[in-house]
Amino acid sequence: MMRITETVKQLIIINIIFFVGTLIIGPQVAYSYLAMHFPENPDFQVWQLVTHMFMHGGISHILFNMFGLWMFGSTLEQHFGAKKFLFFYFSCGIGASLLNIGLDYYLFYDATSILVENGFDKTEIMSILSQGKVDTRWEDILGPIKHSNMVSSYITSAVGASGALYGVLVAYAFMFPNAELMMLFFPIPIKAKYFIPGLLAMDLFLGVRGQAVLGAGDGIGHFAHLGGALVGILMMWYWKKNQFNNNRWD
Repeated sequence: MMRITETVKQLIIINIIFFVGTLIIGPQVAYSYLAMHFPENPDFQVWQLVTHMFMHGGISHILFNMFGLWMFGSTLEQHFGAKKFLFFYFSCGIGASLLNIGLDYYLFYDATSILVENGFDKTEIMSILSQGKVDTRWEDILGPIKHSNMVSSYITSAVGASGALYGVLVAYAFMFPNAELMMLFFPIPIKAKYFIPGLLAMDLFLGVRGQAVLGAGDGIGHFAHLGGALVGILMMWYWKKNQFNNNRWD
């Protein structure tokens, strides 16, 4: 069994503290301050770009993410060093959030522009949404999918370390492409260079399907996962191209 590294251990402890704290003060209060909100939402605060990475939606959510952080993060920290690993981890987590925000902006303003073209006032739309309400006429104009995407983009908050974890997974596949991995419900060993791209392809499929067919989707931030993976790919590619930067930062 792999020994847990110091930085990974501290990250896991902080996640657990946030999780227990959320249970103590109540999810509604904790999420309003610490989860990642749409920037047009009155609950948005800039620190949420970081704090949302330590928030989780349930016991299975935090267990899965912390298990992955221990399994793959410890190996990366041993090779990167603590400072470089932390830089990588937070870059992937914040990058994941920014991509998700970008998608939300597109979905939100794509729908609101249609409403404005049909005589609705943008300020009034924002005012209604900020009260947690909707105008029933919106869905008649937008259709159920665009309407659901618009409202969901505005009111839904994001939590979890999954974006950062996906960056860690990508880095692991870069460094150990032939390491054999397997899922609990599919116990067949698959090399990392195939396993991780397959996982990303599944997220892309589910994310596109969720937005195009289901409207609000399945409640999983598939595009946040892909955002974290994309940042991880770009950083690993840059570090590989500039071999000097592959040195540990300790």
